[in-house]
Amino acid sequence: NTEQKALQDREEGNSLFKAGDIEGAVCCYTKALKLSDTQAERAVLHRNRSACYLKLEEYSKAEADASKALDTDPGDVKARFRRAQAFQKQNRLDQAFLDAQRCAQLEPNNKAFQDLLRQLGSAQLNSTDARVQQMFSLLLDSSAKDSDRQKAAQNLVVLSRDEAGAEQIFRNDGVKLLQKLLQSKLEDVVLSALRTLVGLCTGHQSRVSNDIHAVQLCAVMGAGASTVCLAACHLLQVMFEALTEGMKREIRGKDEAILPEPSKELRSMLRHLLEMLPAANVSGAGRDGAINLLVKQVPRKSLKNPDNSLTLWVIDQGLTKILQVAGTVPELSDGPALTDNTQMSCSVLLSKLYDDLNGDKERENFYKLCEEYVQQHFGRSGLDAKLRAIQTVSVLLQGPSDAGNRALEMSGMMDAVISLCASEDVTHQQVAVEALIHAAGKAKRASFITANGVALLKDLYKKSENDRIRVRALVGLCKLGSAGGTDFSMKQFAEGSTLRLSKQCRKWLRNESLPPTSRRWSVEGLAYLTFDADVKEDFVEDKEALLAMFELAKSEDKTVLFAVGSTLVNCTNSYDVEKPDPQMVELAKYAKQHVPEEHPKDAPSYVEKRLSKLLEAGVVSALVCMVKQESPALTDPCKESIARVFLALVERQEDRGTVVAQGGGKALIPLASDNSSVGKIKAAQALAKITITSNPEIAFPGERIYEVVRPLVSLLNLECTLLQNFEALMGLTNLAGISERLRQKIIKEKAVPKVEGYMFEEHDLVRASATECMCNLILSTEVQKLYLATGSDRLKLLVLYSGEEDERLRKAAAGTLAMLTAEQLFPLFLFLSLQTTHWLEILQALLLSEITDLRHRAVVIVHNMMQADKSLAETLMESEAMEILSVLAKGGEGTPDPVSKIAQNCLSKAVEYGIIKRPVKCSRGLTR
Repeated sequence: NTEQKALQDREEGNSLFKAGDIEGAVCCYTKALKLSDTQAERAVLHRNRSACYLKLEEYSKAEADASKALDTDPGDVKARFRRAQAFQKQNRLDQAFLDAQRCAQLEPNNKAFQDLLRQLGSAQLNSTDARVQQMFSLLLDSSAKDSDRQKAAQNLVVLSRDEAGAEQIFRNDGVKLLQKLLQSKLEDVVLSALRTLVGLCTGHQSRVSNDIHAVQLCAVMGAGASTVCLAACHLLQVMFEALTEGMKREIRGKDEAILPEPSKELRSMLRHLLEMLPAANVSGAGRDGAINLLVKQVPRKSLKNPDNSLTLWVIDQGLTKILQVAGTVPELSDGPALTDNTQMSCSVLLSKLYDDLNGDKERENFYKLCEEYVQQHFGRSGLDAKLRAIQTVSVLLQGPSDAGNRALEMSGMMDAVISLCASEDVTHQQVAVEALIHAAGKAKRASFITANGVALLKDLYKKSENDRIRVRALVGLCKLGSAGGTDFSMKQFAEGSTLRLSKQCRKWLRNESLPPTSRRWSVEGLAYLTFDADVKEDFVEDKEALLAMFELAKSEDKTVLFAVGSTLVNCTNSYDVEKPDPQMVELAKYAKQHVPEEHPKDAPSYVEKRLSKLLEAGVVSALVCMVKQESPALTDPCKESIARVFLALVERQEDRGTVVAQGGGKALIPLASDNSSVGKIKAAQALAKITITSNPEIAFPGERIYEVVRPLVSLLNLECTLLQNFEALMGLTNLAGISERLRQKIIKEKAVPKVEGYMFEEHDLVRASATECMCNLILSTEVQKLYLATGSDRLKLLVLYSGEEDERLRKAAAGTLAMLTAEQLFPLFLFLSLQTTHWLEILQALLLSEITDLRHRAVVIVHNMMQADKSLAETLMESEAMEILSVLAKGGEGTPDPVSKIAQNCLSKAVEYGIIKRPVKCSRGLTR
């Protein structure tokens, strides 16, 4: 038959190969391949024919046949070795090296594999050196075509990502050449030079030395196009990381010893960034990049670190420079170039510096410096200087508001703001109205402005012919009108006023002919007005306005992020509301004190409908884009708002699939790790809800699933609510049931003692969910050892829980016991020493349970115990357990086959031990 013929052809091929007739062997193997049906046999034939092609120097055919063999069996070391040889002969050294490396891993003592690996390593190094030299020659050749030089520059980027290539570039004076390339007029070449430097500097403190001049990079960042600016910013970020990592190391190797004091280099780089801020020749994008780097690098990553010397140094060296940018009025001719995001970024930087200060003395110095700068300009003659002072105060009010409020209380400042609102100059009006809006944050000042500025704002809104002024005046009115927050009984304006204001905001928001800045201010207005539930209801019904807001959230204007987040928090009611004690409410009424009232349209049924409308309009994709923004404007309060909205969106189980499908699961992971303390909890709880009801492997594919563990473990905290604890335990239960690697991740995050703690919780659901989580974690050897250790009471707890009334708890505890008793490490004396827990009675009760799952767990436990030890089997057979097992072994109605079969096995084991001689009949009085 064909199989025999194929086998004969293969054997003949083997004989011809040994005899040196390689072409004849190829012919036989080819005939055998046509006749062979099994994959395993075909794999062997392809491997053999690959060896023939190597001899015939037909290397592409040898590679193809070896690959076909490996498709069937990736562990076929002979096929992989032949493919490595074929790759080597074709000069595809990288691929050859990977195959040879795998062969050496599979068979470390194989000399042929080790020799090939050494050859390839040496050849690869020589090849890399030659390629680097070739790229340099092309780039230095002024007569070479621009396209060839661009290609060479791109090849250098690729080489720099490999450690061997990066080292060769560095040793061949590549840094000097790359610095020359930074002066090129070709944008692609400059980008390639920057990206190559990223490869050189990543993780190498020694290379971030004076050879790579920060001043030149700052110049490139400040003068280049937006793509060049971003690339230069990324390079400087990599350099900062290399330096700060070097400072953290207690022991530095030889490589790091070249740069003994990275702090000096670090401060030098920071000084260059600070000098960029007020410089007239720096582009707006470059200035934003410098501010962004300062925000990331200067403040401490953790306030537990007592050293804030870098922040103090930046305040001393650069606070005035930051305030210069903050006080720039773009419409005046003599200021540095700004983007729409610059002043918001300044607010964030100032806020970060202020928050990083220790004690009143340092804060008082910060106030003093800010006040001196503002006073210096406000005290000058001429309106331009006063406008700069007011603009600086506006930026401070958006950032370190305490400093802004102090500056605003300076003599004459508030009067100047009010009077400038009445100016006929649009720029004057704009600066003053914005200051008024930001000043209305404090209740005391809001009441002053309501008394003195509302009429002025109304006039500007109604009479101004400039939409820039009208929209800002409208936002001022919106902010003052929302001073009561969500309290339905405290309204600043007449009934219906807020609805009219919101209608105008939505009209401007939808108007694409208006500049983005004006449309952004309309979202600011909605952020205040949506405290009113009537406004929320109108807004979510206006799909066009919703879409317009979402498009703004995805735009280049990052200053809108917080306003969008705040508006969505209001619409979804995801802010925290403390419900007052009813007795305290009655007492307050009796004392004629104000009692907050909730708007009828803030009831759960209304909120649920609003959430559905937002989901239909595409709110998830907008939130995902907001999270991705690399901007100082994405502050912790902004991220907290996004996390709150996500949590509201996943409240309903049926909506979670939609959120995950649109990228919500992925976006929540960074929100749970980099956020305010409240924001982290909200994001983690949203992740827990998704993990409970969705397949975690689909919701968080690949390596992302391991990133979910830490946020869930963080919810196992006394500061979190019992609901958050419960949902975290449920999520971890699902994760622990997926794979050993995930269980190891959970154990590594120190979750086991926390889960054990919740097994003692009084709340039934929390206690049961903790036991279920432990039931899955017990699959790991480390956790088993905890329960099987001498002197441990953990096993007693499981036995006791198996006798509780709570069905869910009993199932979880009995399931854990079933798995533990199956282990070879199970110490029999533990069960024999559990007399105080009435373990035998509890086990019998489980066997008699009407709940199938409990009976199944019970017979498994009995079977495991009988398998483990004859004396334990005797103890069980001397009790009523024997009669119960006899009934269960007979099967019948209500007893599933698995239970019946395991019961039969138990009795068979008893017969094998000689404990019983024949099946025992059930006593008459026994009931199941």
